[in-house]
Amino acid sequence: MAAVPVAVAALLVAAGPAAAGTVGSSGAGDAYFPLSGNGGYDVRHYDLTLGYDPQSRHLDGKAVITARATQRLTRFDLDLKGLKVTGVTVDHAKASYRRDGQELVVTPRHSLRRNQEFRVTVTYSGTPKPATDPDGSSDGWIPTDDGAFVAGEPQGAMTWFPADSHPRDKASYDFTITVPEGHTAVANGILRGQSTSHGRTTFRWRQSEPMAAYLATATVGKFKVEQYTTRDGLKVYNAVDPREATAAAPVLKKLPSVLAWESGVFGPYPFRAAGAIVDRAPQVGYALETQTRPVYDSAPDLSTLVHESAHQWFGDSVSLTAWQDIWLNEGFATYAEWLYAEQHGGKTAQQTFDSLYASPAGSGLWAFPPANPGSGAHIFDTPVYARGAMALQKLRTAVGDGVFFRILRTWATEHRGGHGTTAQFIHLSERLSGKDLGALFHTWIGTAGKPTAP
Repeated sequence: MAAVPVAVAALLVAAGPAAAGTVGSSGAGDAYFPLSGNGGYDVRHYDLTLGYDPQSRHLDGKAVITARATQRLTRFDLDLKGLKVTGVTVDHAKASYRRDGQELVVTPRHSLRRNQEFRVTVTYSGTPKPATDPDGSSDGWIPTDDGAFVAGEPQGAMTWFPADSHPRDKASYDFTITVPEGHTAVANGILRGQSTSHGRTTFRWRQSEPMAAYLATATVGKFKVEQYTTRDGLKVYNAVDPREATAAAPVLKKLPSVLAWESGVFGPYPFRAAGAIVDRAPQVGYALETQTRPVYDSAPDLSTLVHESAHQWFGDSVSLTAWQDIWLNEGFATYAEWLYAEQHGGKTAQQTFDSLYASPAGSGLWAFPPANPGSGAHIFDTPVYARGAMALQKLRTAVGDGVFFRILRTWATEHRGGHGTTAQFIHLSERLSGKDLGALFHTWIGTAGKPTAP
């Protein structure tokens, strides 16, 4: 996510209590979002069929979820907030269900064996409403004057489809989205086709690589669409609100060169598709790195494009196991901005570091350690972004450029399509550098307050 206006070992373990007995737990055990995600199964694939009317703001949905039971299950949960459920089946047999807050509690007709693959189908409808996050911002399905801005970090996926909505459970996706003719529905991955009949247009998208639920989008609007294939074979799809087109054009023109530069620094681009969704959604106030195709609430500047593109490696391909570790997403994407400026005629990363270090001790920059924001209310605060990037600059000066850039590439490569923790990043940095870096990381990501020496 774009920055909203600008001990260690004990902090770094991803939580996750084992589900008891034969009932899947109602959450993945995240300390910051206890009900996010669920226990007892692992989702392999989501097949989402949606119909949306921007005028009435009515959504019809059908989710077919393919999963594997990780324990014997007589009951399990899905995350779904609002919306009316009209039917649930498990392996084509009607299942009983009930609602409990954001939990859709499903009891299949027959218990599921451990390691059994099963298919859940949920039909639902209603007027989706965004979730309100602990910091007061909105995410999820956010209505606009011509459609919807759909950005799910950290908990908004449940506002428009039933999901195991913690980033620990990644899956592939198919989207079939029908909207009134003249509107465009943009999701993740590759556009497999579109067709118009009886005044409605259906778009079919496929995201083959694993994706966390919060990174899914189904943004709807009256967009100007641009499609092309880069020299590296990436399929690019840009959807831009015409009111933002003039401001967005010079920045989006740089997308191929930004991705090529980031590939040179971080390793091969991790997906087969790329692009951008530039909406006009002033009520949102942020951009989000929705996988393969970031969504922007207005025309982005170049730094924001670099930031959200860097997330394709750090956050999307290499995902979190706990929201506490979000500096691994935001600190890294912020540092990508510093590197890009350094290598394109701007300030060096060290100069940016020095400017930030000059901030007084009472500045919010030093309010909490990046590796422990304290709660979900602070995961998008300045220390996560700026001080997280400062920690990477300190690592760079400690190990030297050669080793530092090898650390970044190895991190992105070894965890590609999977997950990473702060403890694993520290271990990798020590392994590749041959240095004990415990004190450095403790100072820069593990403690609050301004370090006494830069």
